[in-house]
Amino acid sequence: MGQFGTEFCDHIAIARYENDAWQAPSIETLKPLSLHPAAHVFHYASTCFEGFKAYRWDDGKARIYRLHDHAARMQKSAASLHLPVPDADMLASMVTNLVAHHVDDIPAPPSSLYLRPTLIGTLENIGAAASPSTEAMLFVLASPVGDYFSGASATLKLLVEEQRARSTEQLGSTKTGGNYAAALGPTLEAKEEYGADQVLFCPNGDVQETGASNFMLISDDEIITKQLDSTFLHGMTRDSVLKLGADLGYKISEREFTVTELMQLIVTYEAALSGTAACLSPVGKVVHNGEEFTVRDGNAGPNTEKLRKALQDVQYGLAPDTHGWLTEVG
Repeated sequence: MGQFGTEFCDHIAIARYENDAWQAPSIETLKPLSLHPAAHVFHYASTCFEGFKAYRWDDGKARIYRLHDHAARMQKSAASLHLPVPDADMLASMVTNLVAHHVDDIPAPPSSLYLRPTLIGTLENIGAAASPSTEAMLFVLASPVGDYFSGASATLKLLVEEQRARSTEQLGSTKTGGNYAAALGPTLEAKEEYGADQVLFCPNGDVQETGASNFMLISDDEIITKQLDSTFLHGMTRDSVLKLGADLGYKISEREFTVTELMQLIVTYEAALSGTAACLSPVGKVVHNGEEFTVRDGNAGPNTEKLRKALQDVQYGLAPDTHGWLTEVG
């Protein structure tokens, strides 16, 4: 397999919203989409997406991780962008039908099938800057991916950014491409100037998230992360780690915390980024006010590894799914 997200299965699930109704979805051969140059998505960023995985177990069947939670989050994203909201059961069936079609193409764990449902506005109107798209297309891409951690045990370096936010407050919890575009410039600047891997956005000193992941501080008995609000993405991996952490006896502290507290806690706490691709990625260094600081001893910590393994054991079928997160296909 090539770089994450660059190889695709040869079929796609697709549905269109026309004449005030969703049309019947279908599984089609993967090919370039045909869109009018005036399509709303090109001009007014009417788009949102999801990203999650399916795993093939030894019994030959696939298990999709947190399918229904992702469908519900896509509905919220669509509503926030005033796009036609897809029916949750329709979206779930599009995903399960596509996974069933490609179940034999799913590599064995720790590899998986990455799934990317995407909703775009297709109304042909370049005068609709202040109007929603009343036509839309929903499609699901499938991409076989390898182990994100394969051969890579290095920790990440984060630049603490106290001036800029990752997104606008009204769209912070929406999974839309514009948020990633907004984070790209600061991230590239941080890589060039400090060799940082990501930017930890902390507007006015409020520790929030990076450009593509949620942020956590972890000790032997506590997990600290910002409580949910409209300013940042409500990550499924974040939620999974917090629930599994509670099962393992960690105190879960969802609360506001400042950069000042962050800099004090990294002396003894582990730091990690949570997300679908990397699960939990350990942070070894942070850059603050132009100075580099080490998180604990700079190495991946045992609690980060413990929590990552607990999550992956559920996904791989090595531990019971006590939270009902898996959807069986095949």
